[in-house]
Amino acid sequence: MNAKRPFILGLTGSIGMGKSAVAQMLIDLGVPVFDADAAVHELQGPGGVLLEAIEAEFPGATGPQGVDRQKLGGAVFGNKAALARLEAIVHPAVGAMRTQFLKDNADKPLIVFDIPLLLEKGGAKDIDAVAVVSAPAELQRERVLARPGMTEEKFERILGLQVPDSEKRERADYVIDTGASLAETREEVARLVEAIGKRE
Repeated sequence: MNAKRPFILGLTGSIGMGKSAVAQMLIDLGVPVFDADAAVHELQGPGGVLLEAIEAEFPGATGPQGVDRQKLGGAVFGNKAALARLEAIVHPAVGAMRTQFLKDNADKPLIVFDIPLLLEKGGAKDIDAVAVVSAPAELQRERVLARPGMTEEKFERILGLQVPDSEKRERADYVIDTGASLAETREEVARLVEAIGKRE
């Protein structure tokens, strides 16, 4: 690994595992975090640079507030060809933002790429290690079903699109357990940052 650039940690985890909470803990520790979902929201939000291209490909899917997530979701959900067309618009733009983030933080010892579908979409090749956020399945289900508008059916469908948690844990360099208290998870995250800092 080139010592001139930061150590890049990929942060991922299935729905309801507490990845957002862990990302915030890393930010609180002073670690720069690139949030892929937030980047997509920015690109697709009001005045977003991708609105024109998305509207051209999926007419009626955008409006004054940016992308109408329900309409766009309806157009691509379960349709591999449509999803591929959307990804061809979104992924290069997110990649450009990530490259800029890397430049902006080139002097930092550690940076994190927070990418929900890191293992599903093969993005792990650009990073040095993968940290998977995980919790017991019962706790995951409880957290997800407490979300507004979430149903058992929707939850099962989302799970079906994600690499199973057990497989993610196997493929991870680090596993962050969010099944314990927030304070315990915070300590675990701090230990991880310290351990990576000591790596050559």
